[in-house]
Amino acid sequence: MNNLIEKFTDAALAQMRESHTYRTMRLMESPEAAHIMLRGENGISSEQILLASNSYLDLADVPELKQAMADAVLKWGTGSGGARLTTGNKTPHMELEKEIARFKGEEAAITFNTGYMANVGTISALCGKGDYIFSDELNHASIIDGIRLSRAKCFVYKHNDMADLERVILEAKAAYEQAAISQGKTAAEFRGMIVTDAVFSMDGDLANLPELLRIAKAHEVLLMIDEAHATGVLGKTGRGLAEHYDCEHADVTVGTLSKAVATEGGFVAGKQKLIDFLRNKSRSFIFTTAMAPAVAAAALNNLKFIEANPERVQQLRGNVDFFCESLRREGLNVATSPSAIVPIVIGDEAKAMRISATLQEHGILIPAIRYPTVAKGSARLRASLMATHTYEELRLAAKNIAEAIKF
Repeated sequence: MNNLIEKFTDAALAQMRESHTYRTMRLMESPEAAHIMLRGENGISSEQILLASNSYLDLADVPELKQAMADAVLKWGTGSGGARLTTGNKTPHMELEKEIARFKGEEAAITFNTGYMANVGTISALCGKGDYIFSDELNHASIIDGIRLSRAKCFVYKHNDMADLERVILEAKAAYEQAAISQGKTAAEFRGMIVTDAVFSMDGDLANLPELLRIAKAHEVLLMIDEAHATGVLGKTGRGLAEHYDCEHADVTVGTLSKAVATEGGFVAGKQKLIDFLRNKSRSFIFTTAMAPAVAAAALNNLKFIEANPERVQQLRGNVDFFCESLRREGLNVATSPSAIVPIVIGDEAKAMRISATLQEHGILIPAIRYPTVAKGSARLRASLMATHTYEELRLAAKNIAEAIKF
């Protein structure tokens, strides 16, 4: 009996170490911010410039926002005590959902405990056996898992390739029509949904929302986008992909409160009927204890802060442009990112890890991203910037990154 766990784990762990894909966790000894204290493997802590955080607007350590959350804990306690449909629904949850809907320009919104749960619960609620889902090949794992749970037929299209998306939709419709003929059904019953990230988390590029809207309308399928890395980042005021393109919204907009909003949780925004449906159908909403009301209150306060301080969004955009230009001046082939994510592709997993370790020795924390997060042979440094980084810090980081790569 004592060896049963080893039968399940040992070979896989050994293979991970051999392929340089084994992962460990770093210990940060300070709040998430542009500068953090990091404990090294030798037990000694050092100050690091953090270029690896999804807290893009650097709100997690803002004194007034921390105080607001502390006050909310004193008022509402440390937990919710139940699921939203039983005893867990509290005033902060309702106020947060109203604010999300207003911020996103939608009729209504619903919150989940994580963005992962929002994707899994929404996809598996909307689609089922006999439905068709069209998924970008670089979509996040939570989207992929939601599709698997739904049991819908999935057609994967080439990354951001709108012609290939239309091809797979037509292919799916043809397959459905053929099956419908044999079963005595009509093709009018075809149900499909396009699902895509708004910002692709490992490359930093954007989904083509105007074209996606056109294709969805032309083929009468739903469009769902995940704005995890877009909310608080894209558009002049951080409202996301639709504001960036100045176009209509998708039918279903998923997002997170754990990145630029700097708290915890996920959400879906859209028509009131969509939200009513998810409240009654989404298993990851129905069968889980609600997020702590103090967390919901903190998210509400942070969203209002973003709206009142759009200059943070603009500072972030300026930092990204400056950092990309600084990398190019150091001889690196890096395009200007439209998001807060700047990928610096290394290729070899072991080399990427060595570069990351060297940078950490120089006070710059930027982890190596490896398989299975990205394809084998495409390991990279994934720089993610904050609004509060200074130009001098970014110039220094670019210089050190270039030197570490060339070494």
